[in-house]
Amino acid sequence: MTKMRSISSTVFAIAILLTSLYGVQRPNVVILMSDDLGSADLSCYNGPVNTPAIDGLAAKGVRFETFYAGASVCSPSRAVLLTGRHHIRAGVYNWIYDQTQNSHLLEREITIAELLKQAGYETAHLGKWHLGLPMRGRDKPTPVQHGFDYWFATANNAEPTHHNPVNFIRNGKAVGKLEGYACQLVVDEAIHWLDNHRDASAPFFLNVWFHEPHRYLAAPAELIAANQGAEHTAGLDGKAQAEAPLYSATIENTDKAIARLLTKLGQVAPPENTLIIYTSDNGSFMKNRNGSFRGHKGVNWEGGLRVPGIFCWPDTIMPGQVEETAAGMVDILPTLCSLLQIEAPEVHLDGTDIAALLVEGKGQGVARPQPFYWQLYRSTPIVAIRDGDYTLVGMRDNENLPVTNRMNEKWIPLIKNGGYTDYQLFDLSKDPNQTTDIASQFPEKVEALKKKLLAINASVMADGPDWHLKGK
Repeated sequence: MTKMRSISSTVFAIAILLTSLYGVQRPNVVILMSDDLGSADLSCYNGPVNTPAIDGLAAKGVRFETFYAGASVCSPSRAVLLTGRHHIRAGVYNWIYDQTQNSHLLEREITIAELLKQAGYETAHLGKWHLGLPMRGRDKPTPVQHGFDYWFATANNAEPTHHNPVNFIRNGKAVGKLEGYACQLVVDEAIHWLDNHRDASAPFFLNVWFHEPHRYLAAPAELIAANQGAEHTAGLDGKAQAEAPLYSATIENTDKAIARLLTKLGQVAPPENTLIIYTSDNGSFMKNRNGSFRGHKGVNWEGGLRVPGIFCWPDTIMPGQVEETAAGMVDILPTLCSLLQIEAPEVHLDGTDIAALLVEGKGQGVARPQPFYWQLYRSTPIVAIRDGDYTLVGMRDNENLPVTNRMNEKWIPLIKNGGYTDYQLFDLSKDPNQTTDIASQFPEKVEALKKKLLAINASVMADGPDWHLKGK
């Protein structure tokens, strides 16, 4: 039996019922994700970068004030988005280096693409992948094995920069050097796929993961010149200050690419027939682009975990909402299942269905059975949990576990069996910047959250494969 065994055939009956009742297909689904873009970059989040296309999506839908990445670094966060499960359950402990690691998104995992394909969708992934590709004799699944009919991707970042990249792969074949900027090339491919490769009678899932503003940066000169103001460089010095206008220009260039894609989508189908989600994979490496939140990319403080979260589906999602309830990338899969009336996979989902916040509007609330939970071995703090307004973070208690950027898979037993110490507690309703540890004032709250944290941790680690032993 295949891994799709837990996806019931009743989805087909539901699809037929929806069509007979409403006379329409399920909506097209488009997920747009930036790379390393912070929670305070976009103009609709009071950031310095002019992003009218993304702002337009927010104005026509729901913009979450507090939206969490799946992790504070790249590959783990992407695994969470596609599966609705903690990235360690899905086989991803840190960002993936295909040249020396067996790690990849486990083929047994059920992704959004597989769920939608099973429900009759045409599926395509375009842009950065970073969930493992076959390399140097290492047998790893491609996007095809994760539910995508068509793919145009890079294994990791655009190389050598965003300009004229040389490392795109289309459906398993290297493309060679391309001329242009990565975000525009990805949208070119999306438009090409919409025009030439999909079945126009079926709904589609378009998964567009941009490379910008991850290093190494490149953008048109006129956009760099337009992003020279002090608002871009505030709080920075040295190399970061000099890099900030270029960083901002890559975001504006991405917004222009998104504008072109939105125009094309409007030609393909009425806006009310397309659900669009926009987010970023983690906080920014530019420390002034995560608002006033503590931390940045790579660490489990709020600055490394908070990202934009925008949902737009005209005539279904109420326009102009600014939602205060915390949500996150881990919620996307269960929410799509609810919105599209697709049966969720029969596995443990770490996310929550937040459809009520989107369709019914602010004030309805959602019940979150499991708190938000993050664990990243290279981070200090190594673990964090959010339950209601409170967040508890913990430090590693194993000095033998190195704190390095790239993971050696021999360390996985240390990660799986490690514990935590020096817990700190913060009330985010009063202290969103995590400036004052209140653990000593509320020992009972610490113990209650610690109990929940350790229970989730045990469940996650039990599922995680040991890639040193070539886990499957």
